[in-house]
Amino acid sequence: MPGKTTRADIVEAADQLFYRQGYEHTSFSDIADAVRISRGNFYYHFKSKDEILDAVIALRLADTQSMLEQWESEGKRPADRIRCFIRILITNRSKIMLYGCPVGTLSAELAKLDHGSQAEANKLFELFRTWLCRQFAQLGHKDDADSLAMHLLARSQGVAALANAFRDESFLRQEVEQMCDWLDSFVPAAA
Repeated sequence: MPGKTTRADIVEAADQLFYRQGYEHTSFSDIADAVRISRGNFYYHFKSKDEILDAVIALRLADTQSMLEQWESEGKRPADRIRCFIRILITNRSKIMLYGCPVGTLSAELAKLDHGSQAEANKLFELFRTWLCRQFAQLGHKDDADSLAMHLLARSQGVAALANAFRDESFLRQEVEQMCDWLDSFVPAAA
């Protein structure tokens, strides 16, 4: 397998910096320093910070799609797959408590900036919404699948925001358990 390209290194570094520092507070220099390249080499790959943002969003969309496909292949039942979504809060708890949810924080920041890439960033939420909707429909709740998907998406975002605000892992774990219990109430008895 060939090594990563400089462009890919820039996008990955920018992704992490945008998550940790925010898009607005991350400079070209920050990204160039993280990748350890000259500014001239940097500008060869990207002419503007908005170009980098577009590449970061594309990377996040691809990574999210890949993760959803993995959950799809590993989870035997829809409820198992939905639990993967819920438990991602536990998997990423350290980062969430430090920086919040990467999807939610980026969307919120771009909304505050009235940035042109906000709609593209919101596609990350749409990926989750569509996927969750499909899982709830497969679970036998086709008529209210979208409202269940939105409820779970909203609750997970709220938990991430409060876990970040209070840096409280026990709260996060408690909420994850409650979301799993809530999910169990939608699983048919035969399942």
